Amino acid sequence: MFNSFGNVFRLTSFGESHGKGVGGVIDGFPSGIVIDEDFVQQELNRRRPGQSILTTPRQEDDKVEFLSGIFEGKSTGCPIGFIVWNKAQQSSDYNNLRNVYRPSHADYTYNVKYGIRDYRGGGRASARETISRVVAGALAKLALRQLGISITAYTSQVGAIKLEGNYSDYDLELIETNDVRCPDPEKAKEMADFIQQIKAAGDTIGGTITCVIKGCPIGLGQPVFGKLHAALGNAMLSINAAKAFEYGEGFKGLKMKGSEQNDVFYNNHGRIETHTNHSGGIQGGISNGQDIYFRIVFKPIPTLLMEQETVSINGTDTTLKARGRHDPCVLPRAVPIVEAMAAITILDYYLLDKTTQL
Repeated sequence: MFNSFGNVFRLTSFGESHGKGVGGVIDGFPSGIVIDEDFVQQELNRRRPGQSILTTPRQEDDKVEFLSGIFEGKSTGCPIGFIVWNKAQQSSDYNNLRNVYRPSHADYTYNVKYGIRDYRGGGRASARETISRVVAGALAKLALRQLGISITAYTSQVGAIKLEGNYSDYDLELIETNDVRCPDPEKAKEMADFIQQIKAAGDTIGGTITCVIKGCPIGLGQPVFGKLHAALGNAMLSINAAKAFEYGEGFKGLKMKGSEQNDVFYNNHGRIETHTNHSGGIQGGISNGQDIYFRIVFKPIPTLLMEQETVSINGTDTTLKARGRHDPCVLPRAVPIVEAMAAITILDYYLLDKTTQL
């Protein structure tokens, strides 16, 4: 039940980081959609490890293999099954973690809840689980493309280094021109240099990813417990290491008066629009046709290559120093994951809207 996401367009994922593979089954995907497998693989390549000096050096080709639901290059409307085989596990890197709890990781809570845990890379709590989300998100993007809906995310802050403008102030075509995936080349270099310093010290750092959805039609979202921004928040906070979500002006809006934050309506040649978009494209939990934009805060990854105090599984004080190949900053690889979860949510709510109209 809780390994599935979505209402009409529904992803059920399976697999662990050091198991045989990670995959999923997608229900509710529309039939007749041309499936560009090269595009799906490209999206996975944006998420895979070893893509730059800023990420874990672990090398996985992450090749997706579709098992069902596609015939002659198009979706059939039947469940789409897929798998990505794990090929570069080094489970021995985690032997020293067998009997200790890593600080701020899922080790302790999983062990208490289930009475057993997979200490090899975190098992189901590993970010490798997000492979299934990226595959499903890539398919959702292909469907949304036919509706004129685009989704773009980028790194907007690393530590204290941040972009001061909003998404409209930058050329989003520059996002993929640097390893940080930031649309400001100068800030991107600052961020990259900082991440390398953090990595050299054996530490980690967090930051913020901004996402914008363009072309979303008016009317997506269900009152009162199916509000679109709540669904997006649920999607984003389900991503590993995500700690906070805000849309529109978010916390910045606390400094504004109502007269400053209200989005005033006007008639634009027969189409009702707003002069501003402080609401972030969603009002009353329903999309209003303006750009939807939001931000997600990601914490520093808890696995550090430095000594930390902790306790063993029997409660004895001890220390640990993790081994292996770990990201010093999750943000560059999290950008395609954010886009994927946004695409899954928007397509799901588009299809849900169609089923609720008489």
